[in-house]
Amino acid sequence: MALVSDALPQPATPAAADEYVYQRHQTWRKFKRHRLALAGAAVLILIAVGAIFAPWLSHFDPTASDPNWQGTPLAPGQFGHVLGTDELGRDLYTRLLYGGRISLTVATVAVVIEILIGTFIGALAGYYGGLVDGLLMRLTDTFLSIPLLPLLLVLTGIVAASSSKASLNFTSIVLIIGLLSWMSVARLVRAAFLSLREKEFTEAARAIGSGDARIVLRHLLPNAVAPITVQATLDVGNVILLESVLSFLGYGIQPPMASWGSMLANAQENVTIAPWAAIYPGLMIFITVLAVNYVGDGLRDALDPNVQ
Repeated sequence: MALVSDALPQPATPAAADEYVYQRHQTWRKFKRHRLALAGAAVLILIAVGAIFAPWLSHFDPTASDPNWQGTPLAPGQFGHVLGTDELGRDLYTRLLYGGRISLTVATVAVVIEILIGTFIGALAGYYGGLVDGLLMRLTDTFLSIPLLPLLLVLTGIVAASSSKASLNFTSIVLIIGLLSWMSVARLVRAAFLSLREKEFTEAARAIGSGDARIVLRHLLPNAVAPITVQATLDVGNVILLESVLSFLGYGIQPPMASWGSMLANAQENVTIAPWAAIYPGLMIFITVLAVNYVGDGLRDALDPNVQ
């Protein structure tokens, strides 16, 4: 089985450079064979571009009501609103773009936090083993025994009640989700390190006097990047759903900021007269999570050395 350490990001010799280019080509070739993963990646890029360039893609204010609004949502096409308006006369197309910013940012930052924490704890447990492994895994088991959604509801409710600033609430949600979602990553990294620390290249690194930090960062961690990448990709979809649930229940992103979950929650009251206000954000959540899962499947096959 080919090891990532055999093809470091900055190879020192032409032979190593050729091997690195070959492995990168093989990874891309295997990913391209997964048509749904390619489609998912294209969809995610399109959604990300729309979120980033939202001010240039719509001239409406996402928090302002249309002057023609008379207390009921405007139907799609009326007064220049391509997708109609919500219950307060705000342009739905614009709010979908800005809501994508919030939902994708929450998912990305929260996953980065959980990956950093989970990788650190899993690497320590897997590399040192023994008492360190036992203590860290019992800590992981303790966090796993806590029901995530009820705890998130309590913590975000406390934050929302103690502060009226939407930006503080946003930051708190990102930190809370990230700090409570690292356990699966820790177990994954621990399992990889338990196997990798017994490999010949690890023993060779110890024999030449490499320290623990160098062995972990230079030899073991690069070989655990593949499962971590796949887990991170799949967790992005999970966090988007989690944030949407929190916002739908009223404990997530607070007004005037828009997220797909909060848009879905606000559309409940007028779902019979303005179903489009609920369909569009729900469809965006569905499409984004589905695309992320397909990309994760494609990466899992592309980074698996046993798949030809």
